Amino acid sequence: MYFILKRKTLLAGISLALVLCLTVIIGSGLYANDTLTVSADASWGLSYQTEIPTGNASAEQLAGYNALYLGNTAEKTIYLTFDAGYENGYTASILDTLKKHHVSATFFLVGNFLSTSPDLVKRMVSEGHTVGNHTMTHPDMSAIADETAFKKELSDLESLYRNITGEEMTKLYRPPQGKYSEQNLAMAQQLGYKTVFWSLAYVDWYNDNQPTKEQAFDKLLPRIHNGAVVLLHSTSRTNSEILDELLTKWENMGYHFGSLTELI
Repeated sequence: MYFILKRKTLLAGISLALVLCLTVIIGSGLYANDTLTVSADASWGLSYQTEIPTGNASAEQLAGYNALYLGNTAEKTIYLTFDAGYENGYTASILDTLKKHHVSATFFLVGNFLSTSPDLVKRMVSEGHTVGNHTMTHPDMSAIADETAFKKELSDLESLYRNITGEEMTKLYRPPQGKYSEQNLAMAQQLGYKTVFWSLAYVDWYNDNQPTKEQAFDKLLPRIHNGAVVLLHSTSRTNSEILDELLTKWENMGYHFGSLTELI
């Protein structure tokens, strides 16, 4: 009987030791990854299971690399952003609507847009919008490990913007297609940039398969949230057609609009 009890005590001790060891190992792993959960190449992704969407890296982890995907979630503020690799005939209408609602947006532009539509770029600036860096040629930046090549994608666009506007570009950077790596975030940070992802977007970029008004509202209205960084494409016909009504609906829900420059 004594032997059995002693054996049970020994086994219990071993089990406890194993649990403690596993706890230390797992805990160490979590701590080691606390700066960024995604250390390999990745594409920005979101889950809408909660009121405030969660990304595949947290706001706190991104902040360590001067990056963000959300604004202040305690305030009913929306940060409106547009991505554009080229001009598709809808930007002027979008600017008209933004002016009507007194909204200052951020346009993340690619080199092609600046080269082909300098007057629209000048209009954006003159009407109080911010132009951010979406790279010169819109490559998969997560595949670029060379610092010189990475810097060139950003600096070439800066130079083009400077030639058009006579001003320095605001240091806001959005990775094309949301593709990034930990190394990318670090390099952008070293160049003085804040990397900007998003907390609300929908599939609006296929010219030959544009969503209907109802489909757009089904995505953009229920999922809006405090501090939302909204990504829309200014190449979208649907976005240009619904923008006035969309902004009105958001305003009627109690939201107001802020500028990303407030978050720098």
